[in-house]
Amino acid sequence: MLTHQTRDDPAGPETRGLSQPPNWIPVGDGLAPGAPVDVRDTGSDPSALSDLALRAAYTVPQFNTEWAARRIHLPQVLVGEILEQLRADKLLDVLGQAGPFGFRYSISQRGCERADRLLEVSGYVGPAPVPLESYNAALAWQLGRSPKVSPERVAAALSGLVLPSEAAQLAGLAVSSGRSLFLFGPPGNGKSSLGRALHDALSGDLWIPYCIEIEGSVIRLFDPHCHQPVEMGAEQRRSIDQRWVKVRRPLIVAGGEMTIDSLDLTYIPSLRSYEAPLHLKANGGTFLVDDFGRQRVDPHELLNRWIIPLEHQIDYMTLRTGQKFQVPLSQMLIIATNLDLEGVTDPAFLRRMGYRLYLSKPTPELYSRIFERYATGCGLAIRPGLVGRLIERYAAEGRELRCCEPRDLIERAREICEFDGRPADLDDEVLDFAWTGYFGNKPMDA
Repeated sequence: MLTHQTRDDPAGPETRGLSQPPNWIPVGDGLAPGAPVDVRDTGSDPSALSDLALRAAYTVPQFNTEWAARRIHLPQVLVGEILEQLRADKLLDVLGQAGPFGFRYSISQRGCERADRLLEVSGYVGPAPVPLESYNAALAWQLGRSPKVSPERVAAALSGLVLPSEAAQLAGLAVSSGRSLFLFGPPGNGKSSLGRALHDALSGDLWIPYCIEIEGSVIRLFDPHCHQPVEMGAEQRRSIDQRWVKVRRPLIVAGGEMTIDSLDLTYIPSLRSYEAPLHLKANGGTFLVDDFGRQRVDPHELLNRWIIPLEHQIDYMTLRTGQKFQVPLSQMLIIATNLDLEGVTDPAFLRRMGYRLYLSKPTPELYSRIFERYATGCGLAIRPGLVGRLIERYAAEGRELRCCEPRDLIERAREICEFDGRPADLDDEVLDFAWTGYFGNKPMDA
């Protein structure tokens, strides 16, 4: 549910009139958050930055200005001013000069005592956080400038799949409109593959902060397991606010391991800070909830957790102090299930989904197309009548056709040939053995 296009609410928020965030500068062929010149440009409380620098100093016997700047991701000149103030407050000791623009420091006894008290409140040491308001404004502005998803991009994203024309059109409408998509149908017919492929229709990169801050609490947003940084030249990096990182638009998949707690902030006791939930990390990209109904939580409880976010494209987080705050829900939401809808959904939830798409078992013609495309992609020739005989065997054993099985059978045939030390081939004998290895050596009614 991306804010740059029509949302599930037809009167969705207007993004075209959003003003450019302050201090964003031209970099390459786009815009990026510019490096802050002074503390006011960071949007953070100066005392919070001083406390962060002191906690960083507490972790090492001695350090220099350049090290501290890299550690908290702020310009060296600005960090020099922060360290000088800490020295004036007798929290740091100067050990000597370190280059033309910095000094070597160690934390003083008074500084250690102060750091001990600070660590009781927050143990976070890392990139200086960005205020939540700055993140919200930057996200909305970036998505408001994102190019509209065209039919050509959708077609390119789905080019690796064989889909009925109506299914491809409905999926394309969902991603191009920015609405959510509910995929359902029997297992093995491409719901997960379609959800992942649709993400490729989203173009452009995104600037996100490493961490966000709300009322003194730090929430880690950037996750190297979820976000793919975009490489930039050293010259470009020097002019950019190092608290931000440019990433590919994220694709985050949550499967059966998801719990109700994974949709809320995760408190890290050792650091006394928080980890953002997956759907917040997915902002600007795609959040795919796969195998819905198989999570370790009652599906209706999960649905109730999603009702308000789906309706208003916002979510509410709660700190350990009990303080609630609002965050944007700006992503393409795709939910996929192969379970009976009556058992895992309700009408109120389905009404809030933008599009619903049923992926049924393939027809013999579609199964043949999938088989032939995958075999061709593997460089394998198909003998006349082979796929027809395969489909007849499905009918003889009372098996339903599934979209995933051409790939699975062909891969097993390749493995058989490799094991036998011969070139990969699709003949009846190899495919018969692949069938036995895949389905077992007894028919379904045996």
